[in-house]
Amino acid sequence: MKKLEYAIVDIETTGGNASGSRITEIAIIIHDGKNVIDRYETLVNPEKEIPISIFGLTGINNEMVANSPIFDDISEKVLEMLTDRIFVAHNVNFDYSFVRHQLEQAGFKWTARKLCTVRATRKIRPGLGSYSLGNLCSSLNISLENRHRAGGDADATAVLFSKLLEWDDEGHIAKMIKNTAQDQRLPPNLPPEDFNQLPEKPGVYYFYNEVKKVIYVGKAINLKKRVASHFSGHKINSQRQNFLRDIHGISFEVCATELMALLLECTEIKSLWPTYNRALKRFEPKYGLYQYEARNGYKYLAVGKLTKFQSCIEHFSSLYDGINLLQSLAQQFELDQRFCKYCTVVEEVFQKNDLRDLPDVLLHNEKIENAIDFLLNSRPSFAIIDKGRSADERSCIWVENGHFYGMGYMTLDAVITDPSEVKNYVTVYRSNQYIMQLIYSYAAKYPGKVKNSNLNK
Repeated sequence: MKKLEYAIVDIETTGGNASGSRITEIAIIIHDGKNVIDRYETLVNPEKEIPISIFGLTGINNEMVANSPIFDDISEKVLEMLTDRIFVAHNVNFDYSFVRHQLEQAGFKWTARKLCTVRATRKIRPGLGSYSLGNLCSSLNISLENRHRAGGDADATAVLFSKLLEWDDEGHIAKMIKNTAQDQRLPPNLPPEDFNQLPEKPGVYYFYNEVKKVIYVGKAINLKKRVASHFSGHKINSQRQNFLRDIHGISFEVCATELMALLLECTEIKSLWPTYNRALKRFEPKYGLYQYEARNGYKYLAVGKLTKFQSCIEHFSSLYDGINLLQSLAQQFELDQRFCKYCTVVEEVFQKNDLRDLPDVLLHNEKIENAIDFLLNSRPSFAIIDKGRSADERSCIWVENGHFYGMGYMTLDAVITDPSEVKNYVTVYRSNQYIMQLIYSYAAKYPGKVKNSNLNK
């Protein structure tokens, strides 16, 4: 059986992601498991400008690489040194993504098994204050010269790797280099135990950054499989690479059903507003239906933009939805159109109006109040009662007057004489249009789980 060899790699680049940046320097050290047996190092002309910020970090500028080979010229040499060897690097996915991408651009399809010395050190030497290369070298008495240059960092990584092999009494490295090892696909700063504790159940998961701030919230039918999917594949865009680097922790909450996971995900995103959540943010309501009374005693209904200082009767994600609702109310309750305002800014409704042939103020105001009462009270109140997180409980969702009130769990033997009693078992959450779309869709699909309330009888 051929003995394993390792290619310890470090690169310097023009930026932080492989799709938009290029390699400016590469060092490859070949290690046979005991000793260094070969070494290659060169500056690389990236064929693009090196930013000042990168020069400040690495000391590599445009003049230094002007007469260096482009990556295509060294690609065969790089491929030769990497072929049939374990690709080793400190934060391996960064270096691997660049090398794989530039080899592909040079016409070579290459993949390799990987080993991350950040993750290996976490396993073999747990409990250290920091696992950055500079801090590890300081705490483990490893010489580090030419910091942030490919050769200096590769030499230090090779020494670290030799020490890890020596200290690895439990065979962690052998396990990690297996193609099937999940650890090798995890972000470099994520403790494996955070991933390993994830159950294969529905729920909501939270990604945290270095200072324990939530940066992403997601829902899953199977928490472990969904979280693992974030770490698979070879996408090299900057957004994904930054996202993976920012993940320092995971927590989760098991939910009884996918619907409850969806509702919790939505409310948590609205509450926490995580940096990397984008999709659900577009459902943030922007318009509201307002009521006000003018100095002459007439009441008005107006659709306008939401503001922090005015409460509204109803809110909408689009102006179109608000206008449609107000037009429907005006038609149903025969409202004088002069008292219905379709504005984009609420303040606009206070402009002077045509005051000729006005209706009786008391009769008109009664119509406005009837329209509002209809809107607030004619919408359904109901419960959705479903399976629980375990065999001895049930889940419940309560909708009151067309708005999501809350959700929770009750014991299997809890006696419910009226669906409204589930309010005693739920945690209260804020409603929005997107949440109600989810609930109405689910209720239509599973009518047997819907319990109508006596409140509407």
